[in-house]
Amino acid sequence: MKLIVGLGNPGIEYALTPHNLGFLAIDRIAGDLGVDVRSRHCRALTARVVLSDVPVLLAKPETYMNLSGLSVRELAAKHDVQPESDLIVIQDELDFALGTLRIHTRRSSAGHNGIESIIGALGTKDFLRIRIGVAPERKVEDSQRYLLAPMRKADLKVVDGILDTAEDAVKVILKDGPAAAMNRFNRKDQ
Repeated sequence: MKLIVGLGNPGIEYALTPHNLGFLAIDRIAGDLGVDVRSRHCRALTARVVLSDVPVLLAKPETYMNLSGLSVRELAAKHDVQPESDLIVIQDELDFALGTLRIHTRRSSAGHNGIESIIGALGTKDFLRIRIGVAPERKVEDSQRYLLAPMRKADLKVVDGILDTAEDAVKVILKDGPAAAMNRFNRKDQ
């Protein structure tokens, strides 16, 4: 089984913020499969699906971003998930422009608290990440405030497209492997 975790914060006040793109990506995948991510276990909302002929557990940790690792560690242990081969984490990335997407593995957290929590909880940084850019056009003074504030309508249109791209990236990873997905989605001309 593959474990696909979207990072975000629970609560309606965070639903359409840049920091919740991981949750939004999980909801997009589930919605396109006609399921809801609502089964509660291991401190997460989850749903079992089959995607690209692969059994998958979709998860949205309910621990808040900074403690995501607690939920991911429990899910990985319960479902015998090996991080280096079975875990995909979808996260927001302030270092990339809004609408960009990159796939990486074996990297530091780059200051992302959710990723830092997962690395600490699993004891490894060897897991696949789909990083969705959220950086605004202009530099912001308070990045935390920006990440937790509702997105503008114009940004939501861009996000809609990148969520489709994230879903496609997950499907390519599952069907053809991480290297093929990186070759396809990490192009500079995106």
